[in-house]
Amino acid sequence: MCITFSSNTFCEIRVTLNIKAFRHSTQLLSVNNMSKVVRIGVTFPPELLQDFDEIIGRMGYESRSKAIQDAVRLYVSERKWVKEENATQTGVLLMVYDHETRGLDSELTESQHHHAALISSTMHIHLAEHDCLEVIAVKGKGSEIRELSDDLATRRGVKILKSMIVSV
Repeated sequence: MCITFSSNTFCEIRVTLNIKAFRHSTQLLSVNNMSKVVRIGVTFPPELLQDFDEIIGRMGYESRSKAIQDAVRLYVSERKWVKEENATQTGVLLMVYDHETRGLDSELTESQHHHAALISSTMHIHLAEHDCLEVIAVKGKGSEIRELSDDLATRRGVKILKSMIVSV
């Protein structure tokens, strides 16, 4: 079902999540041990839902629920490293940004210099007229890597920041 509110259209779908994967990671869900799944409602902008449906259709998913479960599982696994803030970790930060955004280049350089002890190496690739890809290899305390990641991701002009971090 889709509704329009203040010129924004939202569609609602029902989602089934596998509780077994989340039982130990959250206390927000109060579920009887006999339950296998919890049903929740999620709203999407129509364009996002259409893109999602096209992608999962090409991938061969039989249902949205399975695809959403996999997406949530991936998100949780990517962000779990944040919990291990004192452990030594290593990985990469992959960032796509618009180099035409005023002042962004100097802000990114300043941020990387501020966190120089974490950064092992960087690689810069020109993707298109305005877009650049920067890959930053990092090693250090999880809390410090998260601080760098958050600092870069929240800069105006940064389009995407993906983290692939593992504990060592």
